[in-house]
Amino acid sequence: MFTQFLITLLIVSVTAKNTDDMVRQLDPKLLSGLEEKLSHFRFYWHDTLSGHNPSSVTVIPSPLKLNSTTVFGLVNIFENPLTLGPHLSSKLVGKAQGFYASTSQSEVDMLVAMNFAFTEGKYNGSSITILGRDPIFNEVREMPVIGGTGLFRFARGYAQLRTHSFLAETKDAVVEYNVYVLHY
Repeated sequence: MFTQFLITLLIVSVTAKNTDDMVRQLDPKLLSGLEEKLSHFRFYWHDTLSGHNPSSVTVIPSPLKLNSTTVFGLVNIFENPLTLGPHLSSKLVGKAQGFYASTSQSEVDMLVAMNFAFTEGKYNGSSITILGRDPIFNEVREMPVIGGTGLFRFARGYAQLRTHSFLAETKDAVVEYNVYVLHY
């Protein structure tokens, strides 16, 4: 597969039309030699705000101290473990790096931007990028896959999320992700 990609790049460099020094028009048919695949990934995202070594930290607290049930304005940065099972002791397959921000004044709704950086198997070193709305109290949520790196170049798809567990006193959460991604 890597050899096919290198051959494609060579063909692209030979057949590209120069329009100026910064950009070249390419023929999308050059990708036709690569096989597009649909993959399904299932893993658990561990968002830990408590303890001595949290994986998620608040960098901007909600400025609304009184009567704010939505924590509107809150921003957290995270590097959360991704595991095969719902327990943190399950096999680690990668990490999710990104941020979430509370973006609604009327419901608990987060804007999430993150990369799933895989560390296991043939996907080690590749990543999937997610960007979307997460109304966290809905039973099932959906966010788009907007791209990726490595084996996920030109990726597109979606992720379905379900909260597996949430501790109100610590705000720690475990979320099951089912990610469906088209990639080359």
